[in-house]
Amino acid sequence: MSQLQPLPSLNRQFVSHFGEMGSRWGINRTVGQIYALLFLSPRALNAEEIAETLEFSRSNVSMGLKELQSWRLVNLRHQPGDRREYFEAPQDVWDIFRRLAEERRRREIEPTQSMLRSALLEEAQSDDERHAQKRMQEMYELIEKLMTWFDDVQRLQPETAMQLMGMGAAVTRVLEIKDKLTGRAKPKDPKGGKDPQD
Repeated sequence: MSQLQPLPSLNRQFVSHFGEMGSRWGINRTVGQIYALLFLSPRALNAEEIAETLEFSRSNVSMGLKELQSWRLVNLRHQPGDRREYFEAPQDVWDIFRRLAEERRRREIEPTQSMLRSALLEEAQSDDERHAQKRMQEMYELIEKLMTWFDDVQRLQPETAMQLMGMGAAVTRVLEIKDKLTGRAKPKDPKGGKDPQD
């Protein structure tokens, strides 16, 4: 194998930062750096190349790649005449976001939904439990709405989703107009022009 070139300064900054941020998101720092390297790489890399570039042990790289595969954040490739496995990040950033969001939902949101459903089916035995169920019901309904919205966004074409996100405050203005037309607009504070509940 030919000697790999050291990472350019800009790439090295991104890889280092992604490792730091990954640890804050609950992802191992090594895993974050491996992913950042693959994300920036113009070609698929094998484990040996990753280990050499990042100066990680092969065992750490192997574990990191398995973790990324479990999150479906890397694609496995084979090259003709080469028995080694090569890895690359998905090219479409929307696809990356969608995979990450789906995995976080499966690992973090769905267990919470399941727990809340079970708790809400139980018969409250005291005022404290009735109050707790009321609060859990509010949380459950919010999560359900967010997940319905998430499913709707997931079905959009990437271009449409990007346009929707780019609309930003325009969506809020449309909803405000809708509320005025349907009589659901909140009353304004005559002094400050703000919602008196704010």
